[in-house]
Amino acid sequence: MLDPALPADDAPEAPAVTFADLDLPAPLRAAVTELGFTTPTAIQAEAIPALLSGRDITGVAQTGTGKTAAFGLPLLAAVDPERREVQAVVLAPTRELAMQVAEALESFASHLPGLEVVPVYGGAPYLPQQRALKGGAQVVVGTPGRVIDHLDRGSLVLDAVRFLVLDEADEMLRMGFAEDVDRIASAAPAERQVALFSATMPQAIRRVAAQHLTNPVEITVSRQSSTVTSVKQTYAVVPFRHKAGALARVLAVTDADAAIVFVRTRSAAEDVAVSLVERGVAAAYISGDVAQADREKIVERVRTGAINVLVATDVAARGLDIERIGLVVNFDVPGEPEAYVHRIGRTGRAGRTGEALTFVTPNEQGRLRAIERTTRQRLEQIDIPSPADVSAHRVAKLLQRVPARRDAGRLDLYRTAAGEFLAAHPEVDTAELVAVLAALAVGDEGPAPRATEGDDLDDALSRARLAPERGAPRGRDGGPEGERRRNPARPTGGLRYRVSVGHQHGAQPGAIVGALTNEGGLHGKDLGKIDIFSTFSLVEIPGGLSPEAFDRIGRARVAGRPLRIRVDEGPRGGARPERGASRGPAHHTPRDRDRDRDARPRRTSAPR
Repeated sequence: MLDPALPADDAPEAPAVTFADLDLPAPLRAAVTELGFTTPTAIQAEAIPALLSGRDITGVAQTGTGKTAAFGLPLLAAVDPERREVQAVVLAPTRELAMQVAEALESFASHLPGLEVVPVYGGAPYLPQQRALKGGAQVVVGTPGRVIDHLDRGSLVLDAVRFLVLDEADEMLRMGFAEDVDRIASAAPAERQVALFSATMPQAIRRVAAQHLTNPVEITVSRQSSTVTSVKQTYAVVPFRHKAGALARVLAVTDADAAIVFVRTRSAAEDVAVSLVERGVAAAYISGDVAQADREKIVERVRTGAINVLVATDVAARGLDIERIGLVVNFDVPGEPEAYVHRIGRTGRAGRTGEALTFVTPNEQGRLRAIERTTRQRLEQIDIPSPADVSAHRVAKLLQRVPARRDAGRLDLYRTAAGEFLAAHPEVDTAELVAVLAALAVGDEGPAPRATEGDDLDDALSRARLAPERGAPRGRDGGPEGERRRNPARPTGGLRYRVSVGHQHGAQPGAIVGALTNEGGLHGKDLGKIDIFSTFSLVEIPGGLSPEAFDRIGRARVAGRPLRIRVDEGPRGGARPERGASRGPAHHTPRDRDRDRDARPRRTSAPR
């Protein structure tokens, strides 16, 4: 014990534990090093050695303490990549957490050739998941409902499972998955290793631990500090399909030297970066698919100013410290508050200030409250810049260069040309000429003859700003739609059409809107409410459809299925909504809740 009289600053420090001290297999040490991690968190330092030694553990650890790596690295150490069968299962309460954990495990397994991780969750098509399982994936990360479905179908066999993880066990029990968890655990061999993680340890969790764990090591750690004070934090309400356009406008008016844009998935990172490049932005992306050497080159180009916008997933951005980053944009709302803290920590470092902007769809505004509690700051709602704002900003930057250009000389040619033009056009004064030249210089060619993407964006943002204040009654997907969804036969205005794709086909609102606008010649402002049910969707089109548009849309495909559009006539004979249709929260079953979360943003912060 230290002498209490000894000043804290003079107290001898114990040597810091590193990942090199944790006896991880060489491939896992290499992956951790490439991800930029050297010192394990408290939960990692205690859990990894215990799990590597074969012990079961209960970890009382809140999100943000690094528990994914705490169980993920020992799990991968226990798996044999040469055996083409499921050897490890991670159960998570929500789709987004399952996807986050799966992506983290894939990043840890980058030096384990032949090892495959497959996420399984409700709301996504079965066939790709079945193919991955049949192909011999060794690690399954899934929500209890979908795991049960695969067990029932025979596409998932747990006879060879040697490692089972119950992540966020308290949340799974709160959501009503206790019976599903028991059934899955019972389907696995009795001789297996179990890791249970929970933010709290109430009696119900202790009963689960007593039933499924053997003499576990108990580990308790506290949450990391989450106060963020050096970053100005804002949010804007942006419909999903207009995020790319809104992002381009935000980047066009920022005064930050460089920006980092966070997305949830690797495919989204590439898509967003391509969208920005097409709009003339110097952008690049990094994700788990980008080789380490290429990642280092891209980051160096950002540091030198060759690239001004970096699009990244959470895993790929870990450990980044680029002084030029003055703006962080959360293109997708992070699935957990601690991921938000990690993201915005890429700016406002070492005494510097920064800005963070989060795009929130109208149905996601409730997530802000958890973020505000974690950061202990109120996020300010702002409006996305208009085309006029973008042009004004560009003109201001252009005019700032005038003094230096005057001093540079060689203006006689241009003075002569301007004088000749004014002499030939006496109706144009000098101020008007300057204004026209400035407009042309910043790319403002005047009003477009027809509706453009910008018009759709402005209309969508205008409607989004009418979203209810946070705290207003919300429907199942976070919007004020609960009552209308419980009464799907009651239209709210305009013609309503029924299309033959729904949740179980993997249909997403953006895909349906895209098919309607591309094939029907419609714009976003032509569409009203969209309700997606299990096997069909309802779309309001106030202006109706011409016969030609109706025919083209009917042949379009979403999620691999023809839309087969028809005018909706409502349920016949007072029939109840079909199985899987949207219902009020009081009617949800655990399996319903599993599927419901397919519409929420995935969590991607790893390895934490």
